[in-house]
Amino acid sequence: MIKLSVLDQSTASLGKPEDQAIRDTIELAQLCERLGYHRFWVSEHHNHPTIVGTAPEILMAAIAQATERIRIGSAGVMLPHYAPLKVAEQFRVLDAIAPGRIDLGLGRAPGSDGKTAFALNRDADTDAENFPANVRDLMAWVSGQPLIDGHPFANIKAKPMSKTGPEIWMLGTSDYGAQVAAHFGIPYCFAHFITDGRGAGQAIELYRRSYRPSAQFPAPVATVCVWALAAETDAQAGRLFQSRAHWKARREQGDLGPVPPPEIADDFPYSDAERARIAELRGNALIGSAATLGAKLRDLAAALGIDEIVVLSWTHDQRDHRRSYELLAAEFDLS
Repeated sequence: MIKLSVLDQSTASLGKPEDQAIRDTIELAQLCERLGYHRFWVSEHHNHPTIVGTAPEILMAAIAQATERIRIGSAGVMLPHYAPLKVAEQFRVLDAIAPGRIDLGLGRAPGSDGKTAFALNRDADTDAENFPANVRDLMAWVSGQPLIDGHPFANIKAKPMSKTGPEIWMLGTSDYGAQVAAHFGIPYCFAHFITDGRGAGQAIELYRRSYRPSAQFPAPVATVCVWALAAETDAQAGRLFQSRAHWKARREQGDLGPVPPPEIADDFPYSDAERARIAELRGNALIGSAATLGAKLRDLAAALGIDEIVVLSWTHDQRDHRRSYELLAAEFDLS
């Protein structure tokens, strides 16, 4: 039985106000809970003209108040921007709002350009180098366990404490994150949607082979987050995918912007290289009718030996976005 979860990036749509994307994310979380999805994660990006979810901890609090059962998480908090104690406090508060439902996904990437990362934290490069030690301290503060002997902050506690606590995940696109997750004995999610799947099998195998059992997770827990889109027919899914393909092709030329409608691709003056890139993207895309996409996701899960997949979708029209998740929920009989 495969569990499905959701990552939503609060994407801006061309011709619509950016702030609507945040409200759309909250509404999507409510829908996905009704449909039976296991988790609902939100991302962190900064100074990005497409992805406008900048503060996952705030958005998670709003989603926690609007839902009752679904797990809620960050995918992820870009730890080099922040002090581990402050992140621990934020997520202890979130766990008080939604006890036993909070996931704390951690990433090392900046989620922004270098200048923006410097504006967020002028010591970001140093904190990135200290990432494993910061993860260690964060885990202790989140769980209420002691810091290592001799730690200068050993007498500081992250409040409020309770009977439950956030579940910490490591996110990544390389062997590095897999190794950190394995070292600390925590779950690992490979960002398949960033690499188009390249390196997923290698990273997950390394994670499992290097895994050091922990009290909370005696065995490794791995998943992937994929970009996938379902529609009523394969042809309709292909049509809707044009928004994503156009965005990716133009991004590689340095042209970022809100998610466009599919029609923008009809008469766009693509270069030959861009047309080839779009054809490549379409050939590798996880798209189709519910049956077509369901088969692709099941094959991926079997190939990687996983029992949960996190699904990320983009569409210009939120009705198509929601319909994709409805179709997948029915295909996998989530309810």
